[in-house]
Amino acid sequence: MDAHLAHESGRAYVFSDYIWEPAHYPWTKKDEYDWPPKTPLSALLAGPAAGGLWESGDDTPRSVSSEWFDVVCPRSERRFIPTSEVKQHVGWSEGDVIFDKWAGLLREAPEPCIEVTTSPEDSFPQVFDLWLWGNTRILSMWERFSSSATSRLLATSPIVKSSVDRNEYLFLPKGPRPLHPASHNPYERMLAMHLRRGDYEGSCRHFSKYSSTFYGWNQLEFLPDRFTVPPGEEGPERDAVYLSRCLPTFEDVIRKVRLARGEYLQGTGMTLDVMYLLTNEKGQWLDELREALRVEGWNTIRTSRDLVWDSAEQKELSMAVDMDIARQAAVFVGNGWSTFSSNIVHRRLVDGKKPMSTRFF
Repeated sequence: MDAHLAHESGRAYVFSDYIWEPAHYPWTKKDEYDWPPKTPLSALLAGPAAGGLWESGDDTPRSVSSEWFDVVCPRSERRFIPTSEVKQHVGWSEGDVIFDKWAGLLREAPEPCIEVTTSPEDSFPQVFDLWLWGNTRILSMWERFSSSATSRLLATSPIVKSSVDRNEYLFLPKGPRPLHPASHNPYERMLAMHLRRGDYEGSCRHFSKYSSTFYGWNQLEFLPDRFTVPPGEEGPERDAVYLSRCLPTFEDVIRKVRLARGEYLQGTGMTLDVMYLLTNEKGQWLDELREALRVEGWNTIRTSRDLVWDSAEQKELSMAVDMDIARQAAVFVGNGWSTFSSNIVHRRLVDGKKPMSTRFF
């Protein structure tokens, strides 16, 4: 979204290396490593947001790295704009109003070098912060953002694509001839499901305590399986509603798989018989789920832990690989409170996937 704002303001977006939450790295800290490791943005994604070309005839400056920005725009030549300078005027306005306020400021500013900075009084000092992304106010930006050059030209990075291609053989369907028409493309027979487990229970209870809605694009009104915040005070009953959608039980998962598969077959007449589980789960729970899915007729079942890697660089990008597999799947079942799921939803819809193929617990 920041890259989209820069583009609409006629300015070059400045991007930085990505630093994951340290617990997400697939290796442990060692003294000889620079910790935490830094992932080049161009390894995670491709397109104008990572320095790629804009469309022919678009003379907007290309995005640049923070290192190059330091060269061409030394601190002595920058105008610094604290986030509070705009936020104090827009408050809880709709997302498109906030966007236009920022775009107008950046477009009209005479200074060639601008850096948006944090404000001590701003608890979430981003241009587009958690209070916006976790609220339906963000939805007023969907039409413009989804059709923008930033979204349309967003692409899979070469190294992520190489990892997806490397693992495609894992998804080749096994089992008997399907009863209904089936594609030769394994992704067109796939249901991909995001199962965030482990430490997520605390997050789900936090969402319940603060009456949180779904996050980001998961809130789009034309998507199925919308969530309505239950009435009443916080407590066990309210927690149960949130946990059933945020941390689904074994039975919840099987029920959703049956529903999503059945409605997809009814709507398209096409077979779904390849299952991919995007998950941090391991152990007995996952083993039992795989067996239950086999009983349900899923003959090809893979999880994030089944993927193979040719290099440490590929392994480091495992979450981006998961996202690209889910982007291509015929059906995706996401977690409505997850930023990870929201990013997948964005890519799927921009790709032209039908809304009914994107589901939530």
